[in-house]
Amino acid sequence: MHPIIIFSYKMDFSQNNLFGYIEDLQELTIIERPVRRSLKTPEEIERLTVDEELNDIERAVYLLSSGQDIQGTSVVASLPVLMRQNPAETLRRVLPKVREVLPVAGVEMQLTAAVSLLTILQEESISIHTYSHSFLHIILQNLEHRDAGVSNAWLETLLAAIEALPKETIRHEILNPLVSKAQLSQTLQSRLVSCKILGKLANKFEAHIIKREILPLVKSLCQDVEYEVRSCMCRQLELIAQGIGTELTKNVVLPELVELARDEGSSVRLAAFETLVNLLEMFDADDRSQTVLPLVKSFCEKSFKADESILVSLSFHLGKLCNGLYGIFTPEQHLRFLEFYKKLCTLGLEQENGHSDNQVQLQTLEQEKKYISVRKNCAYNLPAMMVFVDPKNFNLELYSTFFCLCHDPEVLVRHTMAIGFYEVLDALIGYLPEILELLSTGGENIGTESKLLNFPELIPALTRAEQRAATSLKWRTHEKLLQKYACLPHVISSDQIYYRFLHRMLSIIMTNNVLPVQKAAARTLCVYLRYNRKQEQRHEVIQKLIEQLGQGKSYWNRLRFLDTCEFIIELFSKSFFCEYFFLPVLELTHDPVANVRMKLCYLLPKVKSTLKVPTDKHLLQQLELCVRKLLCEEKDKDVLSIVKKMVLELDRMETSLDAFQKRFYENDLLDQQKEREEHLLLEMEQLEKEKQQNEGRSTSMSDKMYEKKRRDSKASTTLAKTMPMSVSGNPGAAAGKEVKKSKLVRSQSFSSQALHSKYGNIDKCPSKSSSTGYTSVSAVGKGSMFSFSDDSFRTRSSNPSGTAAFSSASTLPSSSRNTSNSVDQKSNGSKESHSRKEKQEVKLLELVKKRMHTKDHWRQRG
Repeated sequence: MHPIIIFSYKMDFSQNNLFGYIEDLQELTIIERPVRRSLKTPEEIERLTVDEELNDIERAVYLLSSGQDIQGTSVVASLPVLMRQNPAETLRRVLPKVREVLPVAGVEMQLTAAVSLLTILQEESISIHTYSHSFLHIILQNLEHRDAGVSNAWLETLLAAIEALPKETIRHEILNPLVSKAQLSQTLQSRLVSCKILGKLANKFEAHIIKREILPLVKSLCQDVEYEVRSCMCRQLELIAQGIGTELTKNVVLPELVELARDEGSSVRLAAFETLVNLLEMFDADDRSQTVLPLVKSFCEKSFKADESILVSLSFHLGKLCNGLYGIFTPEQHLRFLEFYKKLCTLGLEQENGHSDNQVQLQTLEQEKKYISVRKNCAYNLPAMMVFVDPKNFNLELYSTFFCLCHDPEVLVRHTMAIGFYEVLDALIGYLPEILELLSTGGENIGTESKLLNFPELIPALTRAEQRAATSLKWRTHEKLLQKYACLPHVISSDQIYYRFLHRMLSIIMTNNVLPVQKAAARTLCVYLRYNRKQEQRHEVIQKLIEQLGQGKSYWNRLRFLDTCEFIIELFSKSFFCEYFFLPVLELTHDPVANVRMKLCYLLPKVKSTLKVPTDKHLLQQLELCVRKLLCEEKDKDVLSIVKKMVLELDRMETSLDAFQKRFYENDLLDQQKEREEHLLLEMEQLEKEKQQNEGRSTSMSDKMYEKKRRDSKASTTLAKTMPMSVSGNPGAAAGKEVKKSKLVRSQSFSSQALHSKYGNIDKCPSKSSSTGYTSVSAVGKGSMFSFSDDSFRTRSSNPSGTAAFSSASTLPSSSRNTSNSVDQKSNGSKESHSRKEKQEVKLLELVKKRMHTKDHWRQRG
């Protein structure tokens, strides 16, 4: 057992000892300096030293003349900067030195030079004529560099230059020398470069020049002895076909493709197959059925026996191929290609006799990667294959394949699969509104309530998705999901949102620790509140926002209340904000936390923008009083500074009037639309209540009449003859009920349609009004439930409570009737009641039609 050595010495970090440690460290650095300097000889140091008095051009010339490679590379990298600063001197003094250095330069300087010349071209710091005169020869000289990477870098620069160079320069400097460069006697690298240049030149000249000067070179390279050249030239045939047109493609390009498709080299056959698929649109039906289809069938049949890389390419192009040849397939061929696709979807996953292929023959890691790529490509092509089989046959033909791809063991396959119907969580979220709309409506323009009954799993799935996002570490995904949940009023009913989502949003605002997530939840909650159809629920939510956020104990909650108020100003009418939130916001001027007061100050201009005079004159006075108190009593210097800035901005603002003003016309019109839609929700709620009460009353009356009939049946025959067997009521009253029901259905449909028009702007701040809304409710005592004027818009009610006031005519008639009245009296009373309601509802229907008409008008103008 080793003895334990205890060091009694402790490091003393007192001031005296600390200076001692620093001196020791300085001595160590002094000792180390000669070691570092010994790495370079004095001659090398002198050679690397540059006179600081030299300007940029002189320094560049000096380093290219006598500097080391690393210094020369630095100068070449700075060429774009020198060309911007002093192009004339750079071309006169620096560029000649670059020409001298490049032939003997290393790979790093060559790559840097290619990138620099490409940058100069893209920045257009000099004219294209000057560029071609100064740099084109440098590019052409280095195209055939012995290093393939360098050669490709210079080739990319040349191909980019061809796009900008004039035709005559291209013809004399590039096309004419290309005739000799493409000959069989030239190096492999030279011929490969020639292939790529020919593909680029095809779009620069007319068809007759291409036919006379370019196509002979193309044919020669397609028959080259090296398979790399044949494959490279084959991949350029697509560009050449686009340059020469359909007729020459059929007569010249297609025969070459047919020959290359039967080439002995697999890479050449693969290139021919991919080019054929990309050129399908240029071939007529006869060419596709007699030439292309046999080649494709042969290629597919041999693909499983060939290299897996061919399967990867085939699986990627299969969707485009099947749809391109759709019109010429026989039913048998159609089924064969579909089965081929299904087989590719399970490649590497098949099981036979309970044993997987891995147990029969071990797959290499490379094979597994290629099989995964094949299944990924199949997932990518699923939408195209759905079109190929017809969506009506999806359940029968492709559902099992769809299920298999969705449950693929590889994440990459599942992710790509989800892209087809808009990606798994992260990617799916971006298209969530469109997907939910299709799920809820089945792709048809039908009321949402009836459709949702056919898809009861939707709401639980949405809640689970939000919970998973909330418990994950991906807060951006959670934020995006909450933003997209703002589409739910267009998908599910107001009650479903209230009970399943609205309170969850409030909980997220109060408990989540990520600010962007809280703001997303706050905005979505405001959207839910905006389209809630029950006044009682709206008041409950507003009360919770004020009590739990605006008056909450946590200053963080009070900050979020101000964020929520900002969204309310954006989404609701001015009258709504002034009625419920104006005073609670001003109360925060007395908040004990400076950050809350500071945020309130920034919000004050938006708060003032909600006021209209003279209706809101008392609120304007309250705002001015609060601002004066802040100016006089604020002790925090940062808050006071912001208050002073906001006071200046508030003074510059003009308060809008109740009447429309020309300079505020669009904003006033948008606010009028919001206000009318808010009142329409109240109207619709009242209609639904009337419907429910009428249905309940009719049921009660039916029960009473049935009981009376039962008692009368026991009476004497003479008395029975004097009593009616049934009470049918006035036919007009029954018709009135039917009209009322149909109008209520139409009003509900209008609500969905109005939301659909606004739904596109839910995720964006509305900038312009796309439609006009309905008028506000009439004051109590009027003869109708609401009024509408074609010539002017009604401003919000001056009712101090701010709530919509319903007329006495809109109230339900008394349900207590004297049972001793005759059947005719009941019928007459019912007729008068329904006649009055019919007039009210006809006005509502006219209003709805006018609103829809004006909405289309403003959408066309927008």
